[in-house]
Amino acid sequence: MKSTLRRTFANSSSLVLLSAMLVATASAAQPDPAKTRAYIDKAWATLTRSQDECKSLLDPKIRARPVLYLPAQFTAPQDLLQAQKRCNIDVHTLPRSIEQLGDVDATKLPVQGLLYLPHPYVVPGGFFNEMYGWDSYFILLGLVADHRTELARDMVDNALFEVQYYGGVLNANRSYYLSRSQPPFLSRMMVSLLNDPASFPDADAKRAWLEKAYPLAVRNHDIWTRPEHLAGNTGLARYYDFGSGPVLEAQDSEFYNGVIKWLIAHPGDNPGYLIKAAQHPDAAEAERLKTQSCDVLASKVCAGDWVDGYRLSADYYHGDRAMRESGFDTNFHYGPFGGSTHHYADVSLNSLLYRYEMDLHDFAQQLGKADDAKRWALAAAARKQAMDKYLWRPEFGMYRDYDFIAGKPSDAPYLTTFYPLWAGAASPQQAASVRGKLSIFELPGGLAMDNRPSGAQWNAPFGWAPTNWLAVAGLDAYGFHEDAHRIAGKFNATIDRSLAADGTIREKYNMASGNANVKVSAGYTTNVIGFGWTNGVYLMMEEILSGTKTKAAVP
Repeated sequence: MKSTLRRTFANSSSLVLLSAMLVATASAAQPDPAKTRAYIDKAWATLTRSQDECKSLLDPKIRARPVLYLPAQFTAPQDLLQAQKRCNIDVHTLPRSIEQLGDVDATKLPVQGLLYLPHPYVVPGGFFNEMYGWDSYFILLGLVADHRTELARDMVDNALFEVQYYGGVLNANRSYYLSRSQPPFLSRMMVSLLNDPASFPDADAKRAWLEKAYPLAVRNHDIWTRPEHLAGNTGLARYYDFGSGPVLEAQDSEFYNGVIKWLIAHPGDNPGYLIKAAQHPDAAEAERLKTQSCDVLASKVCAGDWVDGYRLSADYYHGDRAMRESGFDTNFHYGPFGGSTHHYADVSLNSLLYRYEMDLHDFAQQLGKADDAKRWALAAAARKQAMDKYLWRPEFGMYRDYDFIAGKPSDAPYLTTFYPLWAGAASPQQAASVRGKLSIFELPGGLAMDNRPSGAQWNAPFGWAPTNWLAVAGLDAYGFHEDAHRIAGKFNATIDRSLAADGTIREKYNMASGNANVKVSAGYTTNVIGFGWTNGVYLMMEEILSGTKTKAAVP
C-alpha cells in the first residue's frame, strides 16, 4: 500500500484522483442503519438451510464425507432420498430410540454426522452450519420482528422435533451433541410464536399446536431436573454434559494442549486441572487414566492431550463440556478456560429455568390443566427462593454465580447478573440495585461480559448480541427505559460501524473500541461472519430505539 501511495503522489493529477477516491471511500464507510438492515434482509436467505439441499449437509468442522442420521424407527422422506443421491451423502439410522440425552453414546457411532430435522432453519453462519440451541431463540426474535412467520414456526417445530426424537433441544443437530443441551430458551421460543398473530390461522389451530407442544416443552424441562444437572442441595441447576473426556467435535489436541500450556505457565491459577502422566502410558496407567483423565486408547484426541509430563483431569473435561452447554465457550469466569463450570449454580441457567417454569404455568392455564399450572407456579416460586438465598448477594448488590462445591459465590461479576431482570425473577429493589452496577459492564460499544480481561472471547472487553439483548430487555421491563435505550443505541451503532468497515455482521464485538476488532488469545480466535443472533438482536434493539416494543412486558 505504501509503495502504491508513493507512485500515486508522483504527479498532481494522480493526487487529485486519490483525493477524490479517499473522499468517496470515507463516505462509503459511514455507518448507515439502512445498509445494516439490507444486509440482514439478505442474510436470512443466505443462512437458511434445508436438509434436501447439499450445502446444508456439510460439516465444515469435520473433514469427512457428509453423513445424515435419522431417528430410530423413522421413515426417510422422499425428498431426502433424492438428496442422498444428488449430494452423495450417507444416510444412517440411530441405533435406538432416545428418551433422554445420553441414551445414545456418540462415541460408539461408526461416524459422526448431521441429525435430521424436518423443516428449514437458520444457522448462525460460517462453520456453524447447523441449528444451534440458544442461537435459535435470538434468531427467532429477529424472524418474528421481520415478519418471516413461516420460517419462525419452522424453527420452533424443529426444536420440538429434537425433544421428541433426540431427548431435548440439543447444543446443535449433530450426532456429537447427543450428550448435551444448551441454555433452555424453548418456552420463550414458543411464547414468541404464540404471541405473533400471524403464526396461526385461527385460535383453534393455535390451541391444537400448543396441546402438542406442551408435553414436549415439559419433557425438555425435565433435562434440568435430572440428578446430574442439580447443583448439590441448593435446589438450583447447573450445566452438565452426559459425556466424558474431550468433546467429539475436537478434531485434534490443539485446543486442549493450549489449555495445558497455559496452566503450566500460570501455576498459581491452576485449580487442579493438571495431573502427572506419561505421554505413552503403559496398559496399567492407561486403565487408571480412564477415571483420572480420559481414555487414551479410545480417543486419539485424548491420547494427544499431553504437554511436558501433564494431562488434564477428568473433572476438567466435565467442566469443559459443561462450559460448552452453557454457551459461554470459552471464558475464565468459571475457572481457567471455563473448566469449573459444572461446579456452579449458574445465574443465567436458573433465571432461564424460572422463566421456563412460569411459561409452563401459563401454557397449562391456557390448556385448562389447573393441577399442572399449580405445580409449575410452586416450582418457579421455589427456584426464586433458592436464587435469593444462593445467587443474590446483597453485599455486592447483584447476582453472583454460586460455587456449590466450595460453598461460596463467584469472586467476579458477570453480565448474567441481568438475566433475573429479563426473567422477571428480581424484586424492584433487586432490579434497581443491579441497574446501579451498569458501570462495571458498560463501555462505548455496549455491554462487556465483565471487567476482567482474560484473552478469552466470553470475557472483557468483548460483548455479544444475546447477553446485550437480555440485559437491555430486562432493564426495559423494569422501567429503566433510558438505560435500555442508551445501551441499545451503543450496541446497534457498533454493528453499523463494523458493517461500514468491512461489509459484514459478526459473531462478537469489542465493546471498548465499538467495532469487530476482536483479538482472542485464549481458546477460539475466529470472529465468524453471519451472523444469525446478531441479526436478530439488531432488529430487537431497533424496536427499543423506535419505541415500538411494548413497555414493562416480560421479554
